[in-house]
Amino acid sequence: MKTLLVDDHALLRETLAAVLAQTWPALQLLQAGSLAEAGALCAQHPDLELVLVDLGLPDARGLASLTTLRRLAPQARHVVVSADERPQTVLAAMEAGAAGFIPKTADLRAMRSALALVLQGRICLPPAAVAALAPAALPAPPALSPRQLEVLALLVQGHANKVISRRLGLSASTVKTHLEAIFRELAVSSRTQAMVAAARLGLQLPTAPLPPPAGLSSTPG
Repeated sequence: MKTLLVDDHALLRETLAAVLAQTWPALQLLQAGSLAEAGALCAQHPDLELVLVDLGLPDARGLASLTTLRRLAPQARHVVVSADERPQTVLAAMEAGAAGFIPKTADLRAMRSALALVLQGRICLPPAAVAALAPAALPAPPALSPRQLEVLALLVQGHANKVISRRLGLSASTVKTHLEAIFRELAVSSRTQAMVAAARLGLQLPTAPLPPPAGLSSTPG
């Protein structure tokens, strides 16, 4: 999996890079310290599959970095790595199309576990944010078909219905029908709520995951 790590703090970037390299040696990792550097790498590597991005880059304000990188690498999953893990910040990142949120305040073990979830195709959000945004539990696991999981995977990446339709070769009405079924099964009414529900349930969405690292279970916790 070709991954781009974007953070202006060199020490944290190198620490994350070391964790990724030691845990997933097959991972191809690129690094950038600014939005401009990240943009150049996106142009050079159109096959990026995952982007880990900080919200405090020197040449971008807040969610501008996420919005720009989603436009430059629309095929990749974008995950925010930030020291600001307030529920409103997490919510804003999700609404801007982030497919996950990893707090910088986590210790290395917690961060390694969070990265494992991301690389396995799961939605990773801070537990406190999940509790604040979706405190209620579903009465039973959702019964989603493989096609509905594909639709959900694209939905939580921030893709519009027409993009989902084109990517999956489905009609607009079929995508709408699938979304209605997904929302009904998850007991939600919006994309953001669906993403929080997927994180709470540990749903594994279609992707090209790497094997789980030694010592970490591949089953949802």
